[in-house]
Amino acid sequence: MKAVGYKVPGPIAENASLVDIDLPRPVAAGHDILVEVMAVSVNPVDYKVRGSSPPADGDWKVLGWDAAGIVREVGSEVTQFKAGDEVYYAGSITRSGTNAQFHLVDARIVGKKPTSLDWAEAAALPLTTLTAWEAMFDRLDVAKPVPGAAAAILIIGGAGGVGSIAIQIARQRTDLTVIATASRPDTQEWVKGLGAHHVIDHSRPLAAQISELGIGAPAFVFSTTHTEKHAADIAELIAPQGRFALIDDPKVFDIMLFKRKAVSIHHELMFTRSIYGTPDMSEQGKILDAMAVLVDDGKIRTTLTRKLSPINAANLKTVHALIESSTSIGKIVLEGF
Repeated sequence: MKAVGYKVPGPIAENASLVDIDLPRPVAAGHDILVEVMAVSVNPVDYKVRGSSPPADGDWKVLGWDAAGIVREVGSEVTQFKAGDEVYYAGSITRSGTNAQFHLVDARIVGKKPTSLDWAEAAALPLTTLTAWEAMFDRLDVAKPVPGAAAAILIIGGAGGVGSIAIQIARQRTDLTVIATASRPDTQEWVKGLGAHHVIDHSRPLAAQISELGIGAPAFVFSTTHTEKHAADIAELIAPQGRFALIDDPKVFDIMLFKRKAVSIHHELMFTRSIYGTPDMSEQGKILDAMAVLVDDGKIRTTLTRKLSPINAANLKTVHALIESSTSIGKIVLEGF
């Protein structure tokens, strides 16, 4: 089968950073399903792994986690899917990735593809949906009010992949006032179109802009990017006893900034359930099924903004470079082998 991989981690500009290769077709067993991959999207985790992680066995390392495709085989323990089903999912960081014609994935973390979306539109959603959903409902527990705080959530990086779906989930599944950050006219219009009640500029100090809104100190902050840059501002603007979640990897993070306000700090990694095989890992399949219903009911739209074809090394290099530049809006998807 066709696939894209690498043997030595390095910058995307290097010729060997991503290579077109041929690999044996896997076979489904146990809880796994074998999916014929129709479309994939690229996330920051792709370039972070590509730049730092060699293959464990010295062979080829295949990246890619978001995918939409067709079930071709099911393992003996699988009851929720059959051959021919259309699915979408975000996979596991501990296993070979989706940049391949056929991919093995644990059925428990797979959802039924929204029927109203094409392959590319569906492939844009899984990883960011799981990240935003888990951050808001499992980590921040946004359904539980913070005494005295404004019933509001600040989403830092509103035009990125996670921010774009987080805004929509917050609008559709909560009664919170949604404040999103964006710094350019095009990204500001994007987040407004997704439903943000207020838009502030993350290239300027955040606390003063929150104060100018006149709604009070937000109960919740969800930082998707540049947390290191904004930490002091977040500590200033968040309500006492507020809850703060982050998904990026700040090199420096002073947790003591938040002690005086007794702010709880939550890390979100959507791979945690699959890495550790947690007893509740099937929740991810349920979340994706719930998202499919919201999409098919017209309440949430895909965050796809650009599509390339086919899925090959050259196109993946282009997309990796765009994602690394931190200037892309929404999600970029590759379709077809």
